[in-house]
Amino acid sequence: MSAIGTKRTCQSLSGMSAFGGKADITQTYAHYRDATLILVAFRHGLRAVEIADLEWSQVECGRNPALHVRRAKNGKPAVHPIRGDELRMLRELQRNTTGAFVFETERGGPFTADAVNRLVKTIGARAKLPFGVHTHMLRHACGYALANAGHDTRLIQDWLGHRAIQHTARYTELSPTRFKDVWR
Repeated sequence: MSAIGTKRTCQSLSGMSAFGGKADITQTYAHYRDATLILVAFRHGLRAVEIADLEWSQVECGRNPALHVRRAKNGKPAVHPIRGDELRMLRELQRNTTGAFVFETERGGPFTADAVNRLVKTIGARAKLPFGVHTHMLRHACGYALANAGHDTRLIQDWLGHRAIQHTARYTELSPTRFKDVWR
């Protein structure tokens, strides 16, 4: 029996600081799909339309697992590595989907960007967050997390697919580690 069909605590969400760490949910298909969607969107800084359009042909599960990110809004495409926990979640999700799209609705069709936005808002409300949540917050959280981890602005620019550096600079302006090693 697959992990989706059993009841157990979902601890693979612990890497998603944007949504409060570990979550205690029953892993139905929809919950598992939603957890995977949030993790992939956060780790790769995806927009709602990029999540909705994500196809299995963009997921490479071989020796060096990678996600081939096709950016919207004339962004630069990139190839991002996929970490082990994320790969396991994607493989489990793939075993339980039938179509070409990574994230399918309960009816088996692809999501629209609006449906992804509604889903993330619903997840935020279900998590009882004290503020409204939208999908683009995951993209911003990705940028801030990379900046706070001390990554170079150009790396963040390429990771998020920004063509112009001024769109990326916002993430480094508030980083507490920005001046950490200036005099060392």
